[in-house]
Amino acid sequence: MTYMPATNYHPNPDKRSTLAEIHHRTPYWLIAAIILGIAFAILIVTDENYGIIFDAVKTGIGITIKVSLIAYALALMVGLMVALARMSKHRVISEASTFYVEIIRGMPMLVLLYIIVFAGTPGIVAAINTIGEFLTNTGLTSLGEKLAGLGVRDVNFTSRVIIALTIGYSAFLSEVFRAGIESIGRGQTEAARALGMTYWQTLRFIILPQAIRRVLPPLGNNFISMIKDSSLVSVMGVADITFKGKVYAASTFRFFETYNVVAYLYLIMTITLTLGLRALERRWKVTGE
Repeated sequence: MTYMPATNYHPNPDKRSTLAEIHHRTPYWLIAAIILGIAFAILIVTDENYGIIFDAVKTGIGITIKVSLIAYALALMVGLMVALARMSKHRVISEASTFYVEIIRGMPMLVLLYIIVFAGTPGIVAAINTIGEFLTNTGLTSLGEKLAGLGVRDVNFTSRVIIALTIGYSAFLSEVFRAGIESIGRGQTEAARALGMTYWQTLRFIILPQAIRRVLPPLGNNFISMIKDSSLVSVMGVADITFKGKVYAASTFRFFETYNVVAYLYLIMTITLTLGLRALERRWKVTGE
């Protein structure tokens, strides 16, 4: 009689494989993050100091979300236009857009913020004043006088930092769009043109829908990065979450507790966005061609 080892024996192999699959799919990091978040929320409710800090800091959430959403929406539009310009067959347009991308990408965001807020905005206002004076001289008095009378102080710091974030992130997003567009096979463009579609129709109905699905992860990651980089606006006095925390900590010297709350609020936003992005990726999952 031959002896058969029973080391691999399991009374229910299907159940074992199911348990292994559940173990493999379980997001333990998310469970740990949720437990930590609930524990911190309980601390905010039960600890008077944390509760006061949370009430003081949470008023900046609206500004953080507003700045991030507006700047990112504008950066998407500018980035797409710059990406198309980089792929242009016209040498001047291509070189000018490449110059823009390389210069902006090589500049720290905080430095760019200072340049736009303190140097760029006065220059833009001066250009608008010049246009206003020209319109006034040509007879368009109503509009011309409004533009000519615009002052630097009329452009608040929130608008200035939105412009800075838009310019900074448009350079990064342009490269994301360019990579996505160039990943689409040239045969699809040729087929669309053979059917009589124009360049813009091909881009709108054939290329961009596929490209956006492919670049969705980096687009989402850039939005999450913008939410974190929006904290830089606090150095300009814009009352976002970080600024509110900085003011409270400076007045009470509770730096540890205050910045714990600030980090907690940012983590709630970024982790929520990460989960939403992953769900969208699964829904829009691109299969191999």
